[in-house]
Amino acid sequence: MKAEAGEDAVVESFINERDAHRPYVIIHSSRWPQAALTLRNHEELRCDYLRNLSGVDQETHLEVAYHLLSLTHKHEYCVKVKTDREQPSIPSVADVWPTANWNEREAFDLFGIDFPGHPNLVRIMMPDDWVGHPLRKDYEPLDPEV
Repeated sequence: MKAEAGEDAVVESFINERDAHRPYVIIHSSRWPQAALTLRNHEELRCDYLRNLSGVDQETHLEVAYHLLSLTHKHEYCVKVKTDREQPSIPSVADVWPTANWNEREAFDLFGIDFPGHPNLVRIMMPDDWVGHPLRKDYEPLDPEV
């Protein structure tokens, strides 16, 4: 992957024993678009399906976990991309995996993560005038009784 996506693309990689020994890879956000293409197109990987995309608030930073499947090779991978809490932004991969479209909109709505390049990044669950992002750990509702 480093040859295709860049030497600094992979921040960390490990086998997660608590998650069925699934391979985990942490990708630098600036390298994510090319790394996503590599994961999808590389003959040995062929991650041709994005099963799920989840926003995660780690208190010091936000991240997105991408659960990828290779339907060709019957492999599963988890890729994480970290972003800043104050200006969270991760390039969209909706053009790589169409299932990312609605999942990125959900992470945008509930965590406030921007996905530059997304074809229609608007709120999907909360009303347009809703203040804040309810799944962030620092979220404080305007009306605590709601």
